[in-house]
Formats: sequence, C-alpha cells, structure tokens
Amino acid sequence: MRSLMQGFAAIVVLATASSALAGAPVSEKGELGLAKLLQGRTAGPAVRCIDPARAFSTEVFDGTAVVYRMPGGKLYVNRPSLGADMLDQDNMLRSRTFGGRLCQADGVSLIDRGKFPTTVGMVRLGAFVPYSKAER
Repeated sequence: MRSLMQGFAAIVVLATASSALAGAPVSEKGELGLAKLLQGRTAGPAVRCIDPARAFSTEVFDGTAVVYRMPGGKLYVNRPSLGADMLDQDNMLRSRTFGGRLCQADGVSLIDRGKFPTTVGMVRLGAFVPYSKAER
C-alpha cells in the first residue's frame, strides 16, 4: 500500500511539473480586455509591493491579470507568476497582508461569487507594473 501511495505521489509531482513547464494558457479575452484598459497609458518600472488599502477597486481579467485602481488614475497590473489561468472575472480576491502591503510572491485566494465562501483556486502574485495616463 505504501509503495502504491509513493507511486501516486510521484505521478502527481511529475504531472504538476510538466504542466508548469508547458506554461499557462493565454486568455485572448483577458489580454484584449487588458489591452483596451491600458490604451493610452505608459508603463513605469515594476515594483515589488503596493498598499492595497489605497486601491479603491480591483478588476480581474480572465486568465491574465489583476488590476488595482489607485488614486490619481494610476493602475497597477499584476500578472501572477503561478495560477493566472485560474483567474476569472466572476472570482473575488481574498488576500492576507503582512505589514499592510501586498507583495510579489504573496498568495491570493480566488473565491467563487456564486458559491461564497468556496475557494476555487489560488494565484501567486508577480511584480506590480504601474500604468499612468500619457502626458499630452
């Protein structure tokens, strides 16, 4: 029985590793929506952390990114390093911050709005890229 369980564990590890190496599928819908939102904006240098208390809203782009809207019209775009394919606009985000900051490599739980409080997945955040409106 023990060798059967070890074999099963090895299969799970190999399957997980091979899917990670293959890369996450790109969501055309999410990419198009994000491109539309960022049109006319300029990207700044990426930062590791943001203050989520300053964000007055977040928007999830299917299979692509999470956008944090900040005062002054600045947008912070986060493309998760793991689990981006789990992002769905019908998900709510639940994060736990340490020291009041949301940082790269933090985990964020995805909650199905229709089945609250059911967790349907998790993403690991990437760097936060700020986008500002281009000056005229």
